[in-house]
Amino acid sequence: MKYLPTARLDRFLEDAAKLRKIYVPVDGEQNRAAYRLWMPGTVVSKALNTTRSAKDFFFPQTENLVGFRRTEKKLEIVDPRRETEDFAVFGVRACDARSFSILDKVFLSDPADTYYANRRAHGLVLSVSCRRPAETCFCTAFGIDPSAPEGDVTFTDDGEGYYVRANSEKGEAFLESLSGVFDEADEAGEKEARAQTKRIADRLPLGTLPLEKFGGGKTKDLFDRPEWSSLSESCIGCGTCTFVCPTCQCYDIRDFDTGREVRRFRCWDSCMYSDFTKMAGGNPRLTQKERFRQRFMHKLVYFPENNGGEFGCVGCGRCLRACPIGMNIVKVLKTLAEDGNES
Repeated sequence: MKYLPTARLDRFLEDAAKLRKIYVPVDGEQNRAAYRLWMPGTVVSKALNTTRSAKDFFFPQTENLVGFRRTEKKLEIVDPRRETEDFAVFGVRACDARSFSILDKVFLSDPADTYYANRRAHGLVLSVSCRRPAETCFCTAFGIDPSAPEGDVTFTDDGEGYYVRANSEKGEAFLESLSGVFDEADEAGEKEARAQTKRIADRLPLGTLPLEKFGGGKTKDLFDRPEWSSLSESCIGCGTCTFVCPTCQCYDIRDFDTGREVRRFRCWDSCMYSDFTKMAGGNPRLTQKERFRQRFMHKLVYFPENNGGEFGCVGCGRCLRACPIGMNIVKVLKTLAEDGNES
């Protein structure tokens, strides 16, 4: 077992930056943390989580897919793909680390998305345990342990430093190349640090959300529930919840004429938008109620139906903090779980 004192964190990041680009959470305006490229003098944020998730590194908000150039009658196809440079993301919490397994099921299933796969192959996830989970966190409801996050390397915070454990071959090779920066330690301290986090997590008010009535096979039970009308009536369709969510994977594909070539790119889309799923024959979801229902049915029913029971939510709490009208997946879960409201 390796141990990294907090006082030696900058040295670790400096040594790691010599091997690959490394991104860390940094405080911005209004103490909103965001990932930034580490450079000497960068101060790592102590925020529990970033405003947007680490998903951005593997599934960016905008991405060029292909280009087309025409010279007289000749058409040239331009492939913008390049081998991704090795990089690492430090400070990924347990919720975001679990989100990658959800995204992998979407983008790495046959046929694999080569753009995403390239970044996953070159990216290293350095996760950090949550010493004090927030009251808006509910990852434990989805079976996620905030004291033992997934990732290539796990850093377990004990308040004075980190117990460091490799979880993959990539992670093991990375730690071996930096062995001079760590101390040796036994596992007793790691177990105590995890136990302390678990004691806090066990008392979180949202840690025991009712999930029994959700999951695969529940479409018929939930689709026509009358509560969708009242739940969705204040939704303004801004899409904020989808843009901060670490597991949303919808995107649109568009063409842009630069004057020299036509670039085909993809960008994040949201099922909350009125033109989402719009086709030549029309839009199958004309009302905000239908679009609202789609978002939460996908997270809680459709995704687990097709993925062995795994929910499409990791309980990060971002939608609770970001929604301008205070509507979120927790309210949906609690409302639809009430027996008295069933139709």
